[in-house]
Amino acid sequence: MSDRNSLGEVANVPTRRQAIAGVAAAFGSLVLGSTRAWAGTEEAISHAAESIHMKPVFKASRKRVYETLTDAKQFGKVVQLSAAMKGGMPPGAGPAEISREAGGAFSLFGGYITGRQIELVPNERIVQAWRAGGWDPGQYSIARFELVEQGSGTKIVFDHTGFPVGRAEHLAEGWKGNYWEPLEKFLA
Repeated sequence: MSDRNSLGEVANVPTRRQAIAGVAAAFGSLVLGSTRAWAGTEEAISHAAESIHMKPVFKASRKRVYETLTDAKQFGKVVQLSAAMKGGMPPGAGPAEISREAGGAFSLFGGYITGRQIELVPNERIVQAWRAGGWDPGQYSIARFELVEQGSGTKIVFDHTGFPVGRAEHLAEGWKGNYWEPLEKFLA
């Protein structure tokens, strides 16, 4: 492909292939430049975040497990069977308060555990913005309870993420002693 300029000479006009290659090279430079700019943000990505993953199984239907976890009166009975009660939580420490609406608040264990219901799918899933007393103001984690049918019982596929670093072991023990073990007794 060639064009003649006003003097009749052949102008140096790039071929289509050369034009495409030039655009690709320019775009590649932009990508490399933006990659270098993004490289500095790696410092903000945590590769050391802790999480808890548990799969307790209960001899009860998904409906019964869901109802127990979302009904204040029933969960209050679970609290009475918990390690927290045996460990010194005052017997009269406020009752469990649990909203059964997405966006609603909950308060458990005399107000030591608080949060909001993020997602409630009856008999299937509960997702909560969850926090323990003593955490910095405004710091919430995510607790996700997925209820899976297991024969005549229910397995909770439980994941807890976003809590303060260094708290995983303490929280895992709390889930066992204050949720899973007393829930098993209550549902028996």
